[in-house]
Amino acid sequence: MELNLNKKKKQKTENSSTGNSEVFASCSFESLGLHTTLCEQLKERLRFEAPTLVQAQAIPVILSGRHVLVNAATGTGKTVAYLAPVIHQLQKCDPRIQRSDGTFALVLVPTHELCMQVYEILQKLLHRFHWIVPGYIMGGESRNKEKARLRKGISILVATPGRLLDHLKNTSSFSYTNLRWIIFDEADRILELGYGKEIEDILNILGSKQQKSVGKGNTTSQISEVQRQNVLLSATLNEKVNHLAEISLDNPVMVGLDKKIELQLTHQDAKPMEFNGNDILEKDGKPLSSSTEEYKLPAQLLQRYIKVPCGSRLVVLLAILKHLFEKEPSQKVVVFFSTCDAVDFHYSLVSGFQWLSRQQSDTDVKQLFLKCNTLRLHGNMNHEDRRTTFHAFKTEKSALLLSTDVAARGLDFPKVRCIIQYDPPGEATEYVHRVGRTARIGEKGDSLLFLQPVETDYLPGLEKHGVMLTEYPLQKLLDSFPLFGMRYHPKNFVSVDTHPWVVSLQKALESFTSSELKMKKMAQNAFCSWVRAYTAHRGELKGIFMVKKLHLGHVARSFALKEQPSLVNKSLQKQTKKRMRDQKQKNVSKKRKVGKR
Repeated sequence: MELNLNKKKKQKTENSSTGNSEVFASCSFESLGLHTTLCEQLKERLRFEAPTLVQAQAIPVILSGRHVLVNAATGTGKTVAYLAPVIHQLQKCDPRIQRSDGTFALVLVPTHELCMQVYEILQKLLHRFHWIVPGYIMGGESRNKEKARLRKGISILVATPGRLLDHLKNTSSFSYTNLRWIIFDEADRILELGYGKEIEDILNILGSKQQKSVGKGNTTSQISEVQRQNVLLSATLNEKVNHLAEISLDNPVMVGLDKKIELQLTHQDAKPMEFNGNDILEKDGKPLSSSTEEYKLPAQLLQRYIKVPCGSRLVVLLAILKHLFEKEPSQKVVVFFSTCDAVDFHYSLVSGFQWLSRQQSDTDVKQLFLKCNTLRLHGNMNHEDRRTTFHAFKTEKSALLLSTDVAARGLDFPKVRCIIQYDPPGEATEYVHRVGRTARIGEKGDSLLFLQPVETDYLPGLEKHGVMLTEYPLQKLLDSFPLFGMRYHPKNFVSVDTHPWVVSLQKALESFTSSELKMKKMAQNAFCSWVRAYTAHRGELKGIFMVKKLHLGHVARSFALKEQPSLVNKSLQKQTKKRMRDQKQKNVSKKRKVGKR
């Protein structure tokens, strides 16, 4: 059995001034060399009428068999850019490939959610190619069940690094003799999560640049030698990604140029460029790293920031969410937090907090403050709950997702209208991936970054990378909310902290939190974990996010706590001292017993 790798000539594509997420009416998937049936699946099941710029550039190069480095903005259709060529090559094998031939393509992803997303896209694209078997392996799943699936054979395997390395070392029935493609999706995130050592071990086992297939299992297969092709995809470039590219890519082609260059391309020169290893590490004579790179963001993304005093953060967040869902009930919003405890606290608060409304009646009527379907997602949730949340948010027409950065990378949630970064990301590059959950494939989207007055130096750091934010009109929003049926019309400027609507809502939130022991405990845990996360900022951000600049009493208010942080800390200190006393008593008891002997 042979893989026919005849290179298809790429037809000319038409560029657009709105960036690489736009589709090109004059260019079709058929013209890029893809099989007609596969093109039909792209249109019918994934709603791709025409390729994006990244797809138009990458698909012909991947079809040619060259190693590829794809550097493009998030939300530009990179998943299809690498899956479509792989499926095209596999479907034309004669005779057809079989499950017993083992794994031909391996897709490495950083998170469980992205693993499931890529697998679901695979299932849709392979609907008419039933002999090509998709599969996935990842932490949290049953190893024995995964082992059984690998024994039967998986043609295209999506995996997280840790679990893949486990099976490569310990599952003898895992057949990868015919492995043809190794694809690193969201490579920067894979490395940021600390999988660098695992990736190097995987490449050593598989043979990162070898032309001959390496592995155990189906050694008597009809394919004894195959050409290895590696593809690396990343929305940001840094030193770690450069290193991975050097050890895994052999004379690669680069797809995705600087945005300024992309916008100048004409249909005659909309093509990738070739480079050697040094080109990855340097550009215009300067090292290419996260500190010098210009971020790639969709042109149709409206980016704003909101400057909020620390003590009013919670009230302002709820005000904005209420405004969004009352203005347009059928929409999706994602709010990013820095810690799992913060997600849990805000989820419980939003799900249970009721507000006294007298707008339509003289009688007191308590209603949920936010009338929307609220979901949560973070790394401490069990695998089944994470999967349920992931699918629910994808399928719902209107929902609010409260999440840590586990949802920031690669996940394609349809029709997300707004991204709110309640806690600024710990790495400036993470900003790109968070806002990348909206304004995908040409859709419009909004992003809003919360900053305290002492944190505004964060903005010049983004401006260095070409990210310009405008200020959100907070005062106008607060004045628009009625308080017990009356709208507030201030004659003079009123600070956010003293705004009547803010004061009233803050009191109601503190009353709600203090009235339930569970809520109060969750608020205290969220406060403590937030302070720890705040002190963990690194590099240049460490000089911006400094706890000593904050009033911890105001931080407590942002978690609807009436107590001063010292009271919270004292209670924790009391628990610690009690544990120490108990431990000392145990040690004394043990010594006495030894003495008696």
